[in-house]
Amino acid sequence: MFSFLKKSGADNKVETKADVPAEAAAPSWRERLFKGLAKTRAQWGGKLKTIFSRGKVDDELLEELETLLLTSDCGVEATNHLLDELKKAAKRDKLDTPEAIQKALHDALLETLKPLEKPLDISTHKPFVIMIAGVNGAGKTTSIGKLAKYFQSQGKSVLLAAGDTFRAAAREQLETWGERNNVTVIAQDKGDPAAVVFDAISAAKARGIDIVLADTAGRLPTQLHLMEEIAKVRRVIQKIDPEGPHETLLVLDANIGQNALQQVKAFDKAINVTGLVLTKLDGTAKGGVVTAIARQCPKPIRFIGVGEQIDDLRPFSARDFVDAMFEQ
Repeated sequence: MFSFLKKSGADNKVETKADVPAEAAAPSWRERLFKGLAKTRAQWGGKLKTIFSRGKVDDELLEELETLLLTSDCGVEATNHLLDELKKAAKRDKLDTPEAIQKALHDALLETLKPLEKPLDISTHKPFVIMIAGVNGAGKTTSIGKLAKYFQSQGKSVLLAAGDTFRAAAREQLETWGERNNVTVIAQDKGDPAAVVFDAISAAKARGIDIVLADTAGRLPTQLHLMEEIAKVRRVIQKIDPEGPHETLLVLDANIGQNALQQVKAFDKAINVTGLVLTKLDGTAKGGVVTAIARQCPKPIRFIGVGEQIDDLRPFSARDFVDAMFEQ
């Protein structure tokens, strides 16, 4: 059985490079997602085992689960929805083991998040114009660089528009990402953000580029005059393409938890948000906010980020996300 451990005379040769095992394959996206959600899983999955250990869905279990869901930033509405679904399952399926109760919650959570899983279809226009907004520090410009890399991996040509003329060094940061991805960046030293984006779309049309990623200056939802400036960028895009922008992404920092809901509502009112990018999930235990978004601001989550590497931003998969929240 263990014949490979036996030595023969022929085995006493000197090991050559050809004998050295190849390096381990890079971790898959699912593996990186599980690693990235470790903090959320520690807050969530580990405590679920204790709560479900009694093996029956009673008032005490529901009360403890309610506390866990709320402290995981699921929000009141999503928490009540999940508890109701668990009670229905307990009555219907006679749940009497910890494993069965956990599976029922897993399935309820999956059904809640599934509507958010809508992959972005970039085949409808050329160039496909994506306007990207968010508050300062959400990871907006970094996400643009990662998106450029992702779309390139799909065989698409990309052009970046440095529309954040407000923040110091924003243009330089985007140009750095452009250099890393070998992507052209349209920028001005100082100028009107709308004009920069207009020039970028014009250049993309002339060059036959597939996708334009348009950066915008970071805004707080309470800065109404600055929010209007982003709305102006949108109107200018529509002058060169009446159907544009074809996607308006709002970048959210997962660390802000429930505050993400207010940001979605405010930006949606100003610029008609069509999709979300959720960043920094690897640095927070507040991954439950995805559930709150599903129940209160059900915008598609186009991409999620779980690390600092250039390929650590990928399309959202509800099943992979839910699986990663539970202890395996």
